Amino acid sequence: MTLVILALVLWLAAWGLNGWLTRGGRDRSSLVRALVPLIFGTTVLAVWELLVRGLAVPPAILPAPSRIAQTFVASTGLLWGDFVQTILKGALSGLAIGVAAALIAAILVDRFDFLRRGLLPVGHFMAALPIVGIAPIMVMWFGFGWQSKAAVVVLMVFFPMLVNAVAGLQDTTAQQRDLMRTYGASYWQTLRMLRVPAALPFLFNGLKIASTLAMIGAIVAEFFGSPTQGVGFRIASANGALRLDMVWSAILVGALAGSTVYGIITLAERAVTFWHPSQRT
Repeated sequence: MTLVILALVLWLAAWGLNGWLTRGGRDRSSLVRALVPLIFGTTVLAVWELLVRGLAVPPAILPAPSRIAQTFVASTGLLWGDFVQTILKGALSGLAIGVAAALIAAILVDRFDFLRRGLLPVGHFMAALPIVGIAPIMVMWFGFGWQSKAAVVVLMVFFPMLVNAVAGLQDTTAQQRDLMRTYGASYWQTLRMLRVPAALPFLFNGLKIASTLAMIGAIVAEFFGSPTQGVGFRIASANGALRLDMVWSAILVGALAGSTVYGIITLAERAVTFWHPSQRT
């Protein structure tokens, strides 16, 4: 019971500290902006640890963060193989293919109006298809290897990226386009000098959405068939053996990979679109 009370006190103290840090304009400091999520995340882990120990929660229901960390460190070799199989081969390859195909399709849709009228409604329909229905079909078509997971990722990221890219290419005013025609610019010159720069915020927004979907798609697809390796396979097999510490370790691999890719895209966005109002904070 003492640990439970300590967890409550710690949570209230961290709440008050974060509240104090974000008052009076202090949240404009880069140090404070870094401290607030750090304090919050550390507090969540500490409260989780204290509550699990104080309430004597069985590890088969909810392991403590310290136990998860021990399992993660002891299984780095195994988890690295899962990371390569699911993230590097399945998620990132599917993300690259899906994004490239979406960009090519977006240019064609922008160039030919009949494609915009015909393809985009189909895209909205395809984007609404549940992954639990797509994944078994891809496994039947492409086998149990990473190729079927990459195919699922391609289908998941293609249409969100396409919609964002088309919207971005159309985000120019009639005056801007008329000015380019006055200068005698061709369609491809206008595309390169005006429309693609205007579309960059939309493209990066689509990339961030697609990167998240890629991680989810590759992991979930492994529940419907995979070799004896992969993050999704590890979660399913460890869960069946009631090894919740291994389940959380595999989840941590996916979370770290997804956060890293998302962070890289965000940094690239800030470097490339520094001129856009959304970056002037």
